[in-house]
Amino acid sequence: MKSRKQFLLTPFLLAGCALGPNYHRPSVALPAGWATPPSAAAAIGPATEQWWKSFEDPELNSLVTRAVEANLDLKLAAAHVEEARASRGVARSGGLPQLTGTATASRQRQITQGFVSNESGTGGSLQTFPYETNLFSGLVDMSWEIDLFGGIRRQVQAAQADLAAQQEDRRNVLISLLGDVATNYVQLRGYQLRLAIARHNIAIQEDTLKLTRDLVNAGQATERDVAQSEALLETTRASLSALDSGLQTATHRLGVLLGLEPGALAGELGASVPLPLTPPEVPVGLPSDLLRRRPDIRRAEAQLVAATARVGQARADYFPKLSLTGSAGREATELHAVTLGFSNVFSIGPSISLPIFTGGQIRSNVAVQTARMEQAEVTYKSTILTALEETENALVNLNNERERRSRLQEVVRTSQTALELAQIQYRAGLTDFLTVLDSERTLAGDQDQLAQSQVNAITNLISLYKALGGGWDIPR
Repeated sequence: MKSRKQFLLTPFLLAGCALGPNYHRPSVALPAGWATPPSAAAAIGPATEQWWKSFEDPELNSLVTRAVEANLDLKLAAAHVEEARASRGVARSGGLPQLTGTATASRQRQITQGFVSNESGTGGSLQTFPYETNLFSGLVDMSWEIDLFGGIRRQVQAAQADLAAQQEDRRNVLISLLGDVATNYVQLRGYQLRLAIARHNIAIQEDTLKLTRDLVNAGQATERDVAQSEALLETTRASLSALDSGLQTATHRLGVLLGLEPGALAGELGASVPLPLTPPEVPVGLPSDLLRRRPDIRRAEAQLVAATARVGQARADYFPKLSLTGSAGREATELHAVTLGFSNVFSIGPSISLPIFTGGQIRSNVAVQTARMEQAEVTYKSTILTALEETENALVNLNNERERRSRLQEVVRTSQTALELAQIQYRAGLTDFLTVLDSERTLAGDQDQLAQSQVNAITNLISLYKALGGGWDIPR
């Protein structure tokens, strides 16, 4: 009796085995720290989640929240996740018994022949007899493939990994969305700042032009001075169109990122406000943290897991497939006789199929899946290197732009002083008007460069947050 139980349990014990290879994370050499000294632009520590809140800008916080709720790319990524989740359910169903119910009703006609004797009993003839009958049946069919060599289990593992990859892809879209919203918002505020600087310089240059004309009337300046002053003024006015185009473009992009029409945010963002504040330090963590934080790395690893599982699924096709099949139900010639009682028709038994000759199809499929696994491993390693490169570049850019911004602040201060001195000397007749124009032109250019550097410093910080995989986790 014991041996008989062991024999019956053998298929289920074998079902716990699955053909390899089993997944093991590839070994990738990671640096112990960042090449850029953290003290220069960042601090050692865990990277910041919801990093946009460190800018202390309520409008930016509102835009981010609304973008996460309404962005169409994010909704599309969420739909892909639901598709992958449903595909996993399809794969899981392959390892469960399948039941199918059928009901049929038919009328059958049969013609038989028989020998009929005559009345006297001395002879007879062969006659044809038609026979008609109804047949009603209700059957339940069952089939269950015993996963002897783990083909179904590997298929489920691959589907689970595909789901994980889609979830990480959605998170990758989220992080890109957060960075795009913040970057375009900062650029919008930057264009507003540069427009304010240009208008301020226009007002100064208009005053200078009026003063020059007064000096011409007093015989203390020439018409050439007036022409040079007008040329500088018109050059500054011409810059307004390019700056306004950049402002409108950023506004339109923010509207689309929030799932709105391009001009929907024009009224809300029309008023000029200062640039967002930047934190003095940015916690960046260690290079090894990227493996768990960057969604593109996690997606690449999930794709490698799926490719590895599909190799085992392909190898399982070399081996027999064992299935249990059966059916049970009732058949009757009258409808009222088809009841829910014990079946009067049934069949049950195992079936086995073994690939004998497939023309190399199985072998080729194993080779295909193995090659895809190797490609996925290369992609995984390449993604890690790209992540390291992006983070290092972001650290360098942030560090250098902060230093450049500090120097430009000093340049603007000295240019302002030079202009004030040139104006005093010009009024006193100690210098010509060209010196004043050069000082005004230099100050306007330095102020615009400083504004651009301030914007670049913030956008470089945003790029660093994106490279670190910072964001928030949304429900999966």
